[in-house]
Amino acid sequence: MKKKYILVVNPISGDVDKSEILNKTMAFAIEYDVEIIVYETSGDNDETAIRELYNLHKPERILIAGGDGTIKMVGEALEKQDVIFGILPAGSANGLAVDLNLPSTLEENLDVAFHNHFMEMDMISINGKKSIHLSDLGLNAELVKNYENGSTRGKLGYALQVITTLTELEEPFTAKIEINNETIECVARMIVIANSQKYGTGVTINPDGVMNDGKFEIVILKNLDLVVFGKIITGNIPVNSEDVEIISSDKAIITTTSPVSFQIDGEYIGEETQLNIKILPSQMKVAIP
Repeated sequence: MKKKYILVVNPISGDVDKSEILNKTMAFAIEYDVEIIVYETSGDNDETAIRELYNLHKPERILIAGGDGTIKMVGEALEKQDVIFGILPAGSANGLAVDLNLPSTLEENLDVAFHNHFMEMDMISINGKKSIHLSDLGLNAELVKNYENGSTRGKLGYALQVITTLTELEEPFTAKIEINNETIECVARMIVIANSQKYGTGVTINPDGVMNDGKFEIVILKNLDLVVFGKIITGNIPVNSEDVEIISSDKAIITTTSPVSFQIDGEYIGEETQLNIKILPSQMKVAIP
């Protein structure tokens, strides 16, 4: 019996042509005597379709060609199945790939995806929604909202929106964080809920993040002036300053005095005043180098 893998491809993620990914995956599959069932996402009922495809073929592995959003969607669709996920980064946000130290070339990533070394990764539940990576309140969520509404994709689109977001900068917000049996009150520009270390742009926001330790970190960025924000965007978070506080836990509640923009894994959710957060340990088996 040939092994079966499902390859989930997001045709529009990251403006990357997916034909090379398809061709090289097929070549790999022939070499390893694997049958590949290809599923292209449409944005319409994908989770149900992927579950049905899984039940029909019972594949040993799911390969995902897309960005963080696609990975999360497939992970949620198959959360009850014991299956290994292989990631072929091809999105505009590939933060998870950065955090898993996945290689830079497609060939190397196929090699990782087809082989047996994997990690059981945690997820975070925030108001019942799942985050695999990084979610935040405040400035970056505003940026994500502006990026989603903008017409330019990729790094240029992102850079343009950084300028827009900073020009329209609102006042810092006030938050109360109930965590580790204490209550912290703070005024912040941005609060990050992090399962991992880096944003998809490669920026380290949470140097201590480990994706399978049963904990998440809350990173409070208090005084995000242009200089500090510039440092963060260029990848040099000033961790030891009084402007940044990092707390580790397995559950927390964040309450804000007014509605604040909120995003999960690069997807704008809306304005929120309360976040109920808890860790979901060992949710997803992911192939790693």
